[in-house]
Formats: sequence, C-alpha cells, structure tokens
Amino acid sequence: QVQLVESGGGLVQAGGSLRLSCTASGSIFGISFMGWHRQAPGKQRDLVARISSIGSTNYADSVKGRFTISRNNAKDTVYLQMNSLKPEDTAVYYCYVNRYTEVSWGQGTQVTVSS
Repeated sequence: QVQLVESGGGLVQAGGSLRLSCTASGSIFGISFMGWHRQAPGKQRDLVARISSIGSTNYADSVKGRFTISRNNAKDTVYLQMNSLKPEDTAVYYCYVNRYTEVSWGQGTQVTVSS
C-alpha cells in the first residue's frame, strides 16, 4: 500500500497562486504516474494533471497554461503549481499514484478561489 500526504491548499483570491505538494510513502517501488484530480461540490472527480516517472505530463484543457505539475523522484513527491487561479478552480484536490494495477489516493486538500 502507498500512503499519500498532501499539503498546500487554502483560500486565495482570483488571479493568485497556490502550490500543492504530495509525498508518497510505504510501498513506493513501481510507482508510475503521480498526479492530481479535483472534485467540486456536486460534480464528478476529474483529472487535473499527471506526470509519469520519466516526466511526461498531461493536463486538463481547463488548466493548460496555468498549472504546472512536477515531480521529485528522490523525495517521492509530486507538486502542482497553480497560477492565475479562477473561482471555477475551487474544489477538493486529491493526489493519486498508479503503482502497477493499483491506484492510491490522498485524503484531499481544499482549494478555494474567491472572486
């Protein structure tokens, strides 16, 4: 099992920035993708961004050009730098990792963007 601990959420005004971090521990050997999903009230959980073990990235169209995902394999940590935040970015952000056929999730961190 992989345990994930997230940090960095909070309240920010529109146009501001936040940086989320997520550190993996436990059975970390074999982790391929690390990334972030988000879930707004009443909506489904959607992929925001993901990064492979060799640094290939994918982003949701809604965050391209504003969010940047990065990864420090030595620290088993993934980051999400969020710039030019919009009220519609308000959601609970969940870190996740793929390890072989398993998916592990963090507990979620709230991001609130005020207008």
